[in-house]
Amino acid sequence: MTRLISIIMPALDEAASIASVIASVPVDKFTSRGLDVEILVVDNGSKDGTGHLARKAGARVVHEPRRGYGQAYLRGFKEAKGDIICTMDADGTYPASVLPDMVEVLLRENLDFINTNRFTLMTNGVMPKINKVGNAILNLTGQALFRLPFRDSQSGMWIFRARLLEKMNLQATDMALSQEIKIEAAYRLKARCAELPVHYGYRSGTPKLRPWHDGVGNLLSLFRKRLCW
Repeated sequence: MTRLISIIMPALDEAASIASVIASVPVDKFTSRGLDVEILVVDNGSKDGTGHLARKAGARVVHEPRRGYGQAYLRGFKEAKGDIICTMDADGTYPASVLPDMVEVLLRENLDFINTNRFTLMTNGVMPKINKVGNAILNLTGQALFRLPFRDSQSGMWIFRARLLEKMNLQATDMALSQEIKIEAAYRLKARCAELPVHYGYRSGTPKLRPWHDGVGNLLSLFRKRLCW
């Protein structure tokens, strides 16, 4: 039976990059390995025609008017049809070219969840210093509270088996979803996990991340989630 891979991209006003990011998905490489692909863009209330451009570029587009990174992903997870899910940003920071090989690792090693690590291959200047410091604090806190096996708890590219979602208790509607899904997979579900390095590039368009607001919010979310157990 041919497997279907769902590639989910949340998008908020990413007209400058969405078409090129969709075009960068190596559909032919997936197909040559016996894998079908759907590209699912979750338009999170864009005002610049992102949804129209994504549809024109060949993606399936669903609209989630409730703003929030996590909100967009929660909608995308409900809409995805694949038995393996890949995630990436719509701003060009993550290379879609690595996805076929990462899916192959997931299948070959019989893994449930793969996280990506941006810092191993990161070049100077790609990430502002304040973001690096915030990531370090969040990584250490996640490891201390949940014994997370990941060195990049905030990475936005994941490859995992869709069946995990049925057992996960995902609540975050903001940037905290990135760390929450890893906590659910590795800590609560004890899924078979791995972390692979990935190149992280300069983004197109206006950054949506608010370093202080989102950083403090994610830190508080870690403690709230720990107190729930």
